[in-house]
Amino acid sequence: MERVAEEKKLVYSLEVGKDKVKVNMLQYADDTLFFCEANTKSVFNIKAILQCFELASGLRVNFAKSRIDGTGLDQVALQRFATILNCDTMASPFVYLGILVGGSHKRGAFWNEVIEKVQARLSRWKGRCLSMAGRICLIKFVLPSIPLFFMSLFKLPSGVAGKLVSIQRNFL
Repeated sequence: MERVAEEKKLVYSLEVGKDKVKVNMLQYADDTLFFCEANTKSVFNIKAILQCFELASGLRVNFAKSRIDGTGLDQVALQRFATILNCDTMASPFVYLGILVGGSHKRGAFWNEVIEKVQARLSRWKGRCLSMAGRICLIKFVLPSIPLFFMSLFKLPSGVAGKLVSIQRNFL
């Protein structure tokens, strides 16, 4: 439905990246993120799309759990759009599927959660009597899997990579 709405110029997708890829929604299980230009027409059309979805599927959109945010949008307009959609507003950046959305992945602070997860995992193992071989196995096979999900979406900054290596060396 969203694709048809874009073809009919009812909703305008955002263009992202160097290649100007058009993005209008992301879906995972029962979660959906819509992306569009911040104007009243687009908001009303998204509401119409959601109502058509309800009629076609027999499912209900839970607007009480829905949130809206706008980049570079003043709070008055954001609140007006939230009223139209009958939902709450939220602040950027926000966490979606465990990843910070709206933050700069090039900054070290974006990766603090990953570093904290690695440190927390190591602190649980430190108290145990592990042989050198056991420590090496943990460093080679378990620790690299922790930042993998983030790294599947974002390039790991060299400073963060250095910090992770430093943590591993101290553990060894």
